[in-house]
Order: sequence, then structure tokens, then C-alpha cells
Amino acid sequence: MSTFATGVTVLTVGGENPNGMTANAFCSVSLDPPLVLCCVARTARLHKAVAVEGRFAVSVLSAEQKATARHFADRSRPHGWAQFATVSWVPGLHTGAPLITGALAWLECEVTEEVVAGDHSVFVGRVLEAASGSGDAALLFHRGTLRGLPDGATADAPDGRVGTA
Repeated sequence: MSTFATGVTVLTVGGENPNGMTANAFCSVSLDPPLVLCCVARTARLHKAVAVEGRFAVSVLSAEQKATARHFADRSRPHGWAQFATVSWVPGLHTGAPLITGALAWLECEVTEEVVAGDHSVFVGRVLEAASGSGDAALLFHRGTLRGLPDGATADAPDGRVGTA
């Protein structure tokens, strides 16, 4: 799976169980109703926080946020609110979860379903609020490395179509 490039997010939970985690197992599920999913190891600190709070937020990181991605991937980072002390953020209106400043987009979600899948849980979240930032350069994870996707980079087919059958 290391050859499959993915976007990089930070999943966060506020309330009584504040926590954050870098995640690339995140995607859109449905437009109507708006649903997303994220996959979280059942041994991760964030797993319990999402399960208890029933809400989470997503910050889609920009290419300039490699340090933020590394911080929330570091298992030695502080617990609780202290892990957010070195990162600029604002509380989500609906969840109170930290939304990372400078991200490409933010979502606040309410868990509608938890599906156990191997050593992970798939949390399906109904999007309560979504917003986008001003940047275009995305942060990607590919072959074990964080990489910035430059502004304006495209991989369209010569005729401009993608994924046609």
C-alpha cells in the first residue's frame, strides 16, 4: 500500500478526551448525506477519545505542514491539551475539537457508525460543518515519506478526463 499516495490529515477530539493523530486513512463516503470515514487503530489513544466523545474534527494538511504531521504522528508527544500547545488552532464550533490553522480544509463530524475491521475501527462521521482554506499545495504520504504536492500540479489524462470507464 505504500505506493498509493494519500492526503494527510490530523484527526482531533476535544471535550474531556482531547487528542490528535496524524492520519492518511481518511476519505469521503457520501455527498447526500455528507459522510466521511477515518480508520483508527484500536490501540491508538485517539480511538478511545473518538469512541467516548462521539465527535471528531479533521484538518486536511497543506504541504507546509510537515512538522505538524510529524508532531501528531510522534507517540512521545504529550497527552491531553498539552499536545496542542505548539500548534496554532481554533476550537470547532460544533465539536470543540482543535482545527489546525493553515490547513487546506476542516471538517467537524459526528460519529454515526463504528465498524471493527481487523486491528482498526472505521469511524463513519456525518459532516456537521466543512470549510476550506486559501492554499492549494497539498501534503501527501507516499512510500513512507511526507511530500508536498506543488500548486497547480495535475495528473489528468491527455483529454482532461480522469477515471472514465
